Amino acid sequence: MRLPLLQVRDLRIGFQTEDVVKGISFNLDLGEKMALVGESGSGKSVTALSFVKLLEGARVSGRVLWTAQDAESLQPDATDAPQTWDLVKLTERELVNIRGQDIAFVFQEPMTALNPLMMVGEQISEVLEVKRGMSREEGWHEAIELLKLTGIPEPVRRARTYPHQLSGGQRQRVMIAMALACRPRLLVADEPTTALDVSLRGQILDLLNDLQKRFGMAVLLITHDLNTVRRFADQVLVMEKGVIVESGQVDVVLTHPSHPYTQKLIDSQPPRNVVAAKSNAPVVMQARALRVRYPIRLSGWRGWFKAGNFVAVQGVSFDLRAGQTLGVIGESGSGKTTLALASLGLIPSEGTLTIDGAAWQGKAAQDLPLRRKVQVVFQDPFSSLSPRMNVQELVSEGLTLHAPELDELGRLRRMLVTLAAVGLTETEFPGLLQRYPHEFSGGQRQRLAIARALVVEPQVLVLDEPTSALDATIQLQVLQLLQKLQRERGLSYLLITHDVSVIRAMAHHVMVMKSGKVVEAGSFEQVLNNPQAAYTKILVGDEV
Repeated sequence: MRLPLLQVRDLRIGFQTEDVVKGISFNLDLGEKMALVGESGSGKSVTALSFVKLLEGARVSGRVLWTAQDAESLQPDATDAPQTWDLVKLTERELVNIRGQDIAFVFQEPMTALNPLMMVGEQISEVLEVKRGMSREEGWHEAIELLKLTGIPEPVRRARTYPHQLSGGQRQRVMIAMALACRPRLLVADEPTTALDVSLRGQILDLLNDLQKRFGMAVLLITHDLNTVRRFADQVLVMEKGVIVESGQVDVVLTHPSHPYTQKLIDSQPPRNVVAAKSNAPVVMQARALRVRYPIRLSGWRGWFKAGNFVAVQGVSFDLRAGQTLGVIGESGSGKTTLALASLGLIPSEGTLTIDGAAWQGKAAQDLPLRRKVQVVFQDPFSSLSPRMNVQELVSEGLTLHAPELDELGRLRRMLVTLAAVGLTETEFPGLLQRYPHEFSGGQRQRLAIARALVVEPQVLVLDEPTSALDATIQLQVLQLLQKLQRERGLSYLLITHDVSVIRAMAHHVMVMKSGKVVEAGSFEQVLNNPQAAYTKILVGDEV
């Protein structure tokens, strides 16, 4: 009888007095693609991390049976029966040969998983040297091949870069290359496409699918994106509050769900609910022939005498009017985030960029009035919110700088009104002002980040991937909140995203970027419903 690669039996995981996984059981076969789906806090990631004891301070009980096997051991004429271990009972020393080699992980946030002090090629090579016994030279060449395999352009040059020099999507592909280095039997992919645009998301899923077939490995995909599940997985487990509420074949579960929670996830596609933009509304942000260059080191002897330039944004022009949303879409590395940083005056740029008619001067005192008019909401609120500051300190920080005319009572009143506007109240969260970011869920932290930006009453919000790190139902709530705030306050949004569904829900006008250039621009209806550029057709057509 063929044993599954992984057998989970009555797995329970708790922290202090609270159980977060409550007795789940399932099997995963070698060569199978399974998706684990649920909202933030449902227990998906901790379930996978418990397999190799990567949960500090957790109580883990039940059994996680790992059967060492490969394609040859499953042949009918195989003589040796595969050996089985209970991973829950193994010691740290016994797990060393399983971590990374038999069970490998692609984590959700590559910037925290990669070493910022090592070139990415060195980090992949190090895995190959330690786990597969390669020499440094062999490991380096194999690392370049792995980067090439994951679709990173110029893999030889990229191997010599540091994580911060890569885009979010490129960093995620480095993580995938590192996980695949030892050809694991089980690849746990925890939100591997969260930071990727539509076309690259499809490419990465196709890549994982091809590698899974080539090496016969099993893949456990942890995700909140049901479209990704439909495209990739064979089987699906739906988790709610630490319990598997539904499981089965993907086409059956997602077409005819039997549990209300599964239906709730399916119905969480963001609807479009925005007020039609006025064509004669005043322009609050304007760019003309905007250009951003980064210095780079030239290869060979030329690099001894002069530096080169990498042009990240080339000749971009746009008008953003009051009460409108300009959606900027493109693949990772297209220049979207660089455009956002230039719009915020955080990096130098050439050409013209004005906020309410005034240009950035690059001097703190002179730029202070503009910083009140334009605020930003970043992709990952856990990184953008200081873990050492409570809610009151985080939200009041901007008021202290930009509204010195308010006294302590005025600041408190403004904070509470703004927090209530984003759905954070003392009634629902007792002791709200004294809480810290880690005490909130991902969606609640993003609401807090929005409140921190709104409290100074800006005219423009730059939204840099504001929902990409959130599960589908929370994404829906945040988008509905942004729609509501725009209707009530007349806010203008510069929306940076790789998600076509977010553009459909929010944007009045759309600008499509590729390799730093605008390849198509126009109204929401023109660009998404009747795209002219071949690249735009790919983005819209590849929406999974």
